[in-house]
Amino acid sequence: MQLSRSEQKRRIKEIEQLVGELVELPKTVLEKLPCDTELLSCFQEAQLLKGGARKRQLKFLTKLLRNESLEDLYGFLSLRKGSELEQKSKFHELEYLRDRLLDEAIRRRKVLRSEQMELMETWSGEIIVEIVNRFPGIDIVTLSRLSSIFARTRQIRHSREIFRLLKAAAVPEYRRQRTEDG
Repeated sequence: MQLSRSEQKRRIKEIEQLVGELVELPKTVLEKLPCDTELLSCFQEAQLLKGGARKRQLKFLTKLLRNESLEDLYGFLSLRKGSELEQKSKFHELEYLRDRLLDEAIRRRKVLRSEQMELMETWSGEIIVEIVNRFPGIDIVTLSRLSSIFARTRQIRHSREIFRLLKAAAVPEYRRQRTEDG
């Protein structure tokens, strides 16, 4: 699925927030940042700058991190400053999964309608398989039923219910991750 411009901007804004938080860390803590030396020197340089030069350096760091895996940096920051940014990132990831599920259901229904058929409540697709692989305990029947109903009615409450279902399935993963880290 191609990311919309708004989604791309949101993701870049999240990375900017992460970079801003990392630059605010004390120098001794920043030296332990899990990244290569070139990136570390860019972070240290940003700490010394003020005003527009600092903003440009933060944008540059954001650009460098845009296509990188940020798990280590979020983990490092959450150990140092709390887990607010990490939780926000996971929240947006769940929203993205929900949106992909609903997009696939709507597309599938549109194709079936052109063939004079209706989308079944127990339909299965690529994204459903991906979600089940990621969250093995999720209720697949409810997930497919809610997405099918949303594709037919476009009622926002079904979208919200899917998000609640994803969030509930993600809680055990989040707890397991925290016990492995801690």
